[in-house]
Amino acid sequence: QVQLVESGGGLVQAGGSLRLSCAASGRTINRTAMGWFRQAPGKEREFVASISWGGFLIRYADAVKGRFTISRDNAKNTVYLRMSSLKPEDTAVYYCNVFPIESTTPWGQGTQVTVSS
Repeated sequence: QVQLVESGGGLVQAGGSLRLSCAASGRTINRTAMGWFRQAPGKEREFVASISWGGFLIRYADAVKGRFTISRDNAKNTVYLRMSSLKPEDTAVYYCNVFPIESTTPWGQGTQVTVSS
């Protein structure tokens, strides 16, 4: 079973940038598609971006397209999310997980991103 640990969140002003990391342990993810998700206060968790195991197939939610970049380093068993031109509405707890989501893969603790206006 894979364990996922997200990091890199913080407080940033609108227009700023952050890079989130998702470190996997327990098993390799280099043959697994991965995704980033987020959950804002009072809202359901939503899809942000996904990347195939080889990094060739990438998808983004419309809300982040052109501002966020997902990438991965299979040698490090890590997935990244580069976020630029951040907006207050990007404020949320960000999570990574396998994609599509599997019921057997537990969610990590997430990393808080807060964008001030």
